[in-house]
Amino acid sequence: MEITLLVKSFVGLVSILFILIFLLLYSAKNKKITAKKSEKKEKPIVDESMESLVEIIKNKKSTTQELKVALDKVLQFHGTIHEKLGSRPHPDFNLYAEIIFRICRHPNTNKDLILHFDKELEKNNPAYVKDINDFLSKGLASRGF
Repeated sequence: MEITLLVKSFVGLVSILFILIFLLLYSAKNKKITAKKSEKKEKPIVDESMESLVEIIKNKKSTTQELKVALDKVLQFHGTIHEKLGSRPHPDFNLYAEIIFRICRHPNTNKDLILHFDKELEKNNPAYVKDINDFLSKGLASRGF
């Protein structure tokens, strides 16, 4: 009598375990589908002003696609930094340094975004290569990895 109760309990627990595993896998599949749908619905960036693009980069909830579009617009419309003032960078460079620093620390960034922005900014501004690399190193080091 005790053995049959033990076997029935074991079979019941195993069946409950299988049901829970099925529900876990099914809900993970649904999350992936909704995530793909939300990626397709991206908000177009209408304003090309530097301030609005920096706000998108500063926003921790910006997706990788939004970051990519914002960085491409920065390079397209604001890719050239004013000439250096002797050995000092132009005061406008501080905004670009902030963008570099923010993009390195953003939770939705990836290496491709960082490298593309870095290389294009250096290509457009050869006088600032050392300064750009310094801020890139500081930004990557501040991530804490």
